[in-house]
Amino acid sequence: MKEDFGDIRCTRKWQHEITAHYSAPQTLSLKRDEEGLSVRELNVLDEMKDWKAKPKELIVYLTENVTKDPSLFPQLIEILKTGTDSQKGTSADVIEQLSKEKPDVVAPYIDELIGYINYKAPRVKWATSESVGNLSKNYCEEIEKAIPNLLANTADKGTVVRWATAFALGEIAKNCPATRSSLLPKINEILKTEENNGVKNIYVKALKTISKENRK
Repeated sequence: MKEDFGDIRCTRKWQHEITAHYSAPQTLSLKRDEEGLSVRELNVLDEMKDWKAKPKELIVYLTENVTKDPSLFPQLIEILKTGTDSQKGTSADVIEQLSKEKPDVVAPYIDELIGYINYKAPRVKWATSESVGNLSKNYCEEIEKAIPNLLANTADKGTVVRWATAFALGEIAKNCPATRSSLLPKINEILKTEENNGVKNIYVKALKTISKENRK
């Protein structure tokens, strides 16, 4: 992972490119479709264990399937709680995609996501932070509880973790005006010590957006 660059999002570009549909076999438990016919229900953990293609294609595949069948989403939360760090990371990446595409499916689990913002694995930290930032557009009251956890990551040694933290705090400040009186002074303090330009730019862009809004 590069540590000195202007836009950190580019290092994770694959995660944000939901490409053409990728087909792979579905597995395990049976359920009934509307006509009463038996169909296969995807088992997310088994798919992770059995996957042979590129990891980014697994993210795409799982995101597409949970988008089509939101009843699969609790499996992602269970993996986030009980899976290996690699499985937790994959689950967190899929949840991050869904937080943009299907926020209503993710929203009931905001507290669980907040609980993993400070998890030891960087991939889990940054994906859950970005999910929280995405959800701030519609769920301010619930998301405000994430601010202390996010602030704890502003000095993380990982640049991508700090970038994701900046994104989340910036989105919360933009989307949740009630947080600004306490959050904006903290962001200005962070800018004094943050050395990476890519991370700093995320905060600066958020502050500029808020400033323009206040001038209207």
